[in-house]
Amino acid sequence: MNDSEQTPEFWENRGCRLCQTEAYEDAIAAFDRAIALNPNYPPAWNHRGNALSALKRYPQALASYDKAVALNPQYHQAWFNRGLLFNDMQAYGNAVESYQRALAIHPDPRYIHAQAGIGLHKKLFTI
Repeated sequence: MNDSEQTPEFWENRGCRLCQTEAYEDAIAAFDRAIALNPNYPPAWNHRGNALSALKRYPQALASYDKAVALNPQYHQAWFNRGLLFNDMQAYGNAVESYQRALAIHPDPRYIHAQAGIGLHKKLFTI
């Protein structure tokens, strides 16, 4: 193992590349390696949540996102991903709360659009 493989960033990047090819189980293993090297590394927790969410392993994904934002409450991407997860679970109130946290930190148009989409979704299915 070379020196670069001893960093959480190396394993996080490897996991992200694996996610791009939909090799989610291998990606989770890579993120777990990053976390083993530094359990306080929020990006690995966030991306681990993304891979778990893709596999519809929602409770584990939520735990990963929660760990990411516990380590860094200003990590807007993790708040946004947490909102996406709740949206997929149809827990719209929790999704809106997570999107609002992301927006308060970083007013990204994608976050605004995702939050607005919940209102539209609710209207379409309550008619």
